[in-house]
Amino acid sequence: MKIETLFIDRSIPRDEEVDYILSRLAPAPQTVDSSRVVYDHINQAADPILTAKKTLYITRNRGAVIKECPGTCEYTCCDYTILHSGTFCTMDCSYCILQAYFHPPVLRYFAGLDMLKQALDRVFKQEKIFRIGTGEYTDSLIWEPVSLLPRFLVDTFSGQDNCLLELKTKTVHIDSLLGLDHNRNTVLAWSVNTPEIIRSEEKGTASLSARLKAAQKAEAAGYPLAFHFDPVVIYPGCETGYLRVIRSIFTHVNPENIVWISIGTFRFMPKLKPIIEQRFRDSTICYGEFIPGLDNKMRYFKPLRLSIYQAMVSEIKRIAPDVFVYFCMEDREIWQKTMNFFPENDGELGCLLDKSAARHCGLNNRYLK
Repeated sequence: MKIETLFIDRSIPRDEEVDYILSRLAPAPQTVDSSRVVYDHINQAADPILTAKKTLYITRNRGAVIKECPGTCEYTCCDYTILHSGTFCTMDCSYCILQAYFHPPVLRYFAGLDMLKQALDRVFKQEKIFRIGTGEYTDSLIWEPVSLLPRFLVDTFSGQDNCLLELKTKTVHIDSLLGLDHNRNTVLAWSVNTPEIIRSEEKGTASLSARLKAAQKAEAAGYPLAFHFDPVVIYPGCETGYLRVIRSIFTHVNPENIVWISIGTFRFMPKLKPIIEQRFRDSTICYGEFIPGLDNKMRYFKPLRLSIYQAMVSEIKRIAPDVFVYFCMEDREIWQKTMNFFPENDGELGCLLDKSAARHCGLNNRYLK
């Protein structure tokens, strides 16, 4: 985490959590009374997005700590629950939606482990399974080298039996988690892509080889695993590349320890295209055969999506027929022509994921619907 400018909200108490962060970052913190100072610092930069990735703002979460993933009614949703622990990311992927989502983009760390604990305790008391992730608005493990948060979450989730924590990352920051008593209630998950896409479009991330070696270490420490092919990018030779990634995953880890694999092709809001063109002049990622989807995002022409999906799912099932595979935001036709079924009932995909979580993790089966 290469932070050049560090701001901290004056209202934040100097406790163990905050002192830990400050001790691991080089710049002296600037205390501010208003976020306007942070916004002005970022907006006045020549490249606000790049500046935001080097500027950390330690503040409080003044919104909902835990909330349902918004999803979309036009495509099948997995009923995920979001734990809101921070925003933005220090890595620089060309396709990242966060570049267009935040105005301005701000790398924020939400201090207050006590607030997280209170919110989680309310969820732990409910008689149902929750799959909870911190990777909706940030990478889950960019914080591991500088924060107590990942360790706190693993420890907190280990003591209950109805909630699964998924920490999704493109990093290899897991060392402080390996010796924890996680009770298999935390899934360590990696976003994966072909080496070509990682080199050209995922600046500042760990290599595929490094991610898979980290997954090996996590498996050896008893963690259940997950992998997310999202976004799958269509380019000449991509099918060969993605099949090679699939085979590499299964040479590194045992399929029995994989809770799920998700697949989703590259899709983007139209307003992201000019940002990619301006910030990543060598990227051709947004010049494929795209059409507007039902959610108003640009998506690959359906026959192209179908072709790569069928090849990838077929390879996964050939090697590991029992691993649960699902699509991220796809429609009935894609599911039927690739998986030969469609989870059409409300909440059905979520129930299938809950069952896979219960089978692989430390959750209690009595909470299954």
